[in-house]
Amino acid sequence: MEKFQFLEKELSWLSFNHRVLQEAQDSSVPLLERLRFLGIYSSNMDEFYRVRVANVRRQVLFAATHKKKQHSWALFNAIQNKVIALQREFDESYIILLRELSQNNIHLINEKQLSPEQADWLTHYYQTKLRRHIFPLIINDKINLTDHINDDCTYLMVEMSQGKDKQHAFVEVPSNNVPRFVQLPDSATKSSKNIILLDNIIRHSLSEIFAGFFEFDTINAYSMKLTRDGELDLKQEFTQSLSELMHNSLKKRSYAAPVRLVYDYKMPSEMLDSLTQCLSINNDQGLIAGGRYHSFKDFIEFPAIGEKELEFKKLPAIEQQYFSRYKNAFSAINHRDILLYYPYHKFSHLTELLRQSAFDPKVQSIEICLYRVAKKSRVVSALIEAVKNGKSVKVNIELQARFDEQANLAWAEKLSSAGAEVSYGVPGLKVHAKICLITRLEGKKLKRYVHIGTGNFNEKNAKIYTDFSLFTCHDEITQEVANVFEFIKSPYKKFAFKHLVVSPVNSRSSIEQLIDQEIAAALNQQPSGIIIKVNNLVDRQLITKLYEANNAGVKIKLIVRGVCSLVTGVVGQSENIEATSIVGRHLEHPRIAIFTNLGQPKVYLSSADWMHRNIDERIEVGCPILCPEVKETIIKIINIQLQDNTKARLLNTEQTNPYAYQKNGAAICHAQQGIYDYLLEQQLQEVPNKPHKDIEPSKNKVAS
Repeated sequence: MEKFQFLEKELSWLSFNHRVLQEAQDSSVPLLERLRFLGIYSSNMDEFYRVRVANVRRQVLFAATHKKKQHSWALFNAIQNKVIALQREFDESYIILLRELSQNNIHLINEKQLSPEQADWLTHYYQTKLRRHIFPLIINDKINLTDHINDDCTYLMVEMSQGKDKQHAFVEVPSNNVPRFVQLPDSATKSSKNIILLDNIIRHSLSEIFAGFFEFDTINAYSMKLTRDGELDLKQEFTQSLSELMHNSLKKRSYAAPVRLVYDYKMPSEMLDSLTQCLSINNDQGLIAGGRYHSFKDFIEFPAIGEKELEFKKLPAIEQQYFSRYKNAFSAINHRDILLYYPYHKFSHLTELLRQSAFDPKVQSIEICLYRVAKKSRVVSALIEAVKNGKSVKVNIELQARFDEQANLAWAEKLSSAGAEVSYGVPGLKVHAKICLITRLEGKKLKRYVHIGTGNFNEKNAKIYTDFSLFTCHDEITQEVANVFEFIKSPYKKFAFKHLVVSPVNSRSSIEQLIDQEIAAALNQQPSGIIIKVNNLVDRQLITKLYEANNAGVKIKLIVRGVCSLVTGVVGQSENIEATSIVGRHLEHPRIAIFTNLGQPKVYLSSADWMHRNIDERIEVGCPILCPEVKETIIKIINIQLQDNTKARLLNTEQTNPYAYQKNGAAICHAQQGIYDYLLEQQLQEVPNKPHKDIEPSKNKVAS
């Protein structure tokens, strides 16, 4: 039984990324979107190596016991084997997509397929657009190559041969400065679109780059990409501030240990030996043979060319009429709690609340926690404008938001310079809560308004990620949110939360108590049930509690986008537990928990996944839904997802990602489209005389 209790989270993550790859293979997905899913898969894999594999490798190197070292080494090898299998599947998928692109008159050509006119055009392009960004790195005994190879950039390893003499060099593909995809001039028929990758423009220009500096008879280039450990060393000296510590740690990340080297499988063995020797790469550091191109993450931005049918049909964001029908956002929230569900609803409702708060003479103060924000953040702009208008603005910025550290340092400096009071959270705890507190003087009394969400205050993410935002002025909820901000400032003080579920204060005990109530109900033959929607379900203590509920007869339904360490379908352990994962055009990001509660459901939204770090090592906030209408909306949305038989995959022990089958007579349900239709219909019913512009419900049907 023990070996079936938990799945390794790293292998479960690879199963999740396989679901992303399945989207690239799904012929029902528009062609250009399938190509972009290859980019998402690649970007995910880069971060997987920088974070998760790097951690496993550290466990191999520093395991305290021989048994732990053996376990970590076996896990590392299992990861490598799975990644290699997925890489083959990825390469095959790419070839298929290239073929389908050609059938749609879009051709990705290489440097050997150029017409004379195209070759001349590219030579001119190199000289006028590209050459200024090319700085070859010549291999010799004077440099330590590892210190000069940038993390996650694609390089061409160049070999120049004259007789038996060989000279090697590296050329970085400068896709941060020049478009990765270049459309060549139209062909004579103008019906075909020819695209060439920046990598191949460099290959075409190799002789021009090196001639005049080196003598060679032949010159060839093969691609490679190095991935480094993304963990930051945050051992703090007594005299260092957190911002100074972060600056220094970010510099060290550039020289972190390699964890993966991906190379062109056609690279000659002698050349590969030279490459691994130069970079001091061993087989235990993730040596992966790949195709001709790396940094496929750039394919996320593959240009929109060809027919409209090659991309997803636009779904215009729906206006939340509860905001629009009132003279200002505060009047709307006073009327009743308001729920936004991105990207179906407009994120601009949230930024409009902050804009109004910035100049409303009744607003006294704004407090907010920022984890990740957009590059051009209207949220930050509104906060700065509020400072100008004399408001008290207090911003907690999490400097340890992985891979956003540099951006958050810059935002902290900008806000601080503008006059906002900026803090950096609690030592040892990341502040991951998605909360905002606005205090307003109404008459002679101060009234609080709060936002509690599942996602970041990020306009860009809100167009891609699905997330809930709750707006309320409920006195007890707003008081407890104020207490969370006090806890962030003074974590040594004790705070009791009656309504909110706050990590690390009471999350674990609150969740276990809610599960225990369902267990008691099931044992007494009363209505019981649990529905959990999270990104990751990893915490073993909570999983064990769900197994306990299973054995009491509680029916449990899980929707887990990413990692799921819980094992379903084991008799005496999890036969009453169903788990699915939905991967589609939007990235599923909300955290929702629904407990039957003897037929009077309790519904919570939260910023926290069910992972040890979120429960015990971060500041997270979950909130009960008290408004009946909002509760009904969330339950309906989750039920639509539970019915999905188009994009849902079953999370089984074998981690094979079979699609949820369509039961006999069941209507076809594509949850993401179905939710859009539901929210649109709900809005039209609420405001029957004001149909939403340019929106038509799809033919997707959802069973009632």
